[in-house]
Amino acid sequence: MAECRVQDDRENGFGYHVVDPERYRGRGIFKRPEVPPSNYAVTGLYFLDGEASARARAVKPSPRGELEIVTLLESYLKDGTLSVETMGRGFAWLDTGTHSSLLEAGIFVRTLSERQGMQTGCPEEIAYRAGWISDEQLSEQAQKFSKTEYGKYLMRLLA
Repeated sequence: MAECRVQDDRENGFGYHVVDPERYRGRGIFKRPEVPPSNYAVTGLYFLDGEASARARAVKPSPRGELEIVTLLESYLKDGTLSVETMGRGFAWLDTGTHSSLLEAGIFVRTLSERQGMQTGCPEEIAYRAGWISDEQLSEQAQKFSKTEYGKYLMRLLA
């Protein structure tokens, strides 16, 4: 994941408020700055336009020898076409870039699931609630996972 900081409301992705901004990067795109310009981290979820492939071909390897997403994002920043949507209250972005943060994310998701009885990031539920799939289609999906807690959860959505 590209670790970026967002200084203002411009970035082609989603910004999320964090308490440890020194771990991330953004507006001038700063590589893990000691004094971050804000408490927003770029989450690593980007929506890029049709120019992205051509721009990516122009990216040169960094001193680490890697092609960096940050370099691609900087090209959008330079021509003024970078934008960001900040995630407000009610959203949770879970960084999984370290062993510790991966464990924390797993515990967080498990806690939500056990306390609320709801799945996190359930595509079938999202599609069903948005009206993109019918009761019958949701039931078919639930049957595929009928021996699992996930399948039972999908069936409960129909009740």
